[in-house]
Amino acid sequence: MRRTDREVTDREEMLDIMRRCDVCRLALNDGEYPYLVPLNFGMTAEDGRITLFFHSALAGRKAELMQADPRASFEMDCRRQLRYSEERGYCTMAYESVIGRGRLRILSEEEKPAALRVLMAHYHPGKEAYFDPAAIPRTLVYALDVEQLTAKRNPL
Repeated sequence: MRRTDREVTDREEMLDIMRRCDVCRLALNDGEYPYLVPLNFGMTAEDGRITLFFHSALAGRKAELMQADPRASFEMDCRRQLRYSEERGYCTMAYESVIGRGRLRILSEEEKPAALRVLMAHYHPGKEAYFDPAAIPRTLVYALDVEQLTAKRNPL
């Protein structure tokens, strides 16, 4: 990382950044160019392992790509704010971001409900938000087991 003064190395700080984010951009291998898609997500951090959870339709480009190659990269960011000084001719962005990679795995029917509860909890903290169980068989639920993670911050 070029700007080591902005690097976040503390694991708990990295997890705090991830908890504040509301979108995770997932990059999948698609031949000559990566396939990048913004997704809602949920997260667990247990026993030193970080797992991200996602959901989508049962079929489609994402499903095809992850089944062909489970390797994926991801990015999420938050606390973005433009900082501009017209007098000084200076423009930059304040932010917090996390970038990582890992391997995707499609969850079984038995694993889906717990993963969807984690995903719902990310957007409805402190509340057990309802989701229709009838949708579970029509939903692809998958997890990314994080293998590598970096974080960076340009504070306000």
